[in-house]
Amino acid sequence: QVQLVDSGGNSVQAGQSLRLSCTASGFSFGNYCMGWFRQAPGKERQAVATIYTADGTTYYADSVKDRFTISQDNANNAVYLQMNNVQPEDTAMYYCAASDNCWVGYLPADDQEYNYWGRGTQVTVSS
Repeated sequence: QVQLVDSGGNSVQAGQSLRLSCTASGFSFGNYCMGWFRQAPGKERQAVATIYTADGTTYYADSVKDRFTISQDNANNAVYLQMNNVQPEDTAMYYCAASDNCWVGYLPADDQEYNYWGRGTQVTVSS
């Protein structure tokens, strides 16, 4: 049974840091794209960062480049999102997701291409 457990969300002040974690089980973690998506109230879900676990290739949304870092721990089937200098516009529910529809040079940013999802973890940033 596939399971993604995402955690680490919190309420913080602008400029602070957060680290989100996602632990995966039930599939071959080492050959998937793992992504972090977010959805703010009244907005569509959007990709924040993705990583291809086979080679560590990453993708970042322009809005988070140079502030967020996605990383993987294959030994523990985990993926992390280090969020630095968070801003009020980063406020959203953050979801971990996994996709087997990826390969070297192709990391999907469309949430429709992700097979499995965590339940989400809330990040709230106040100014």
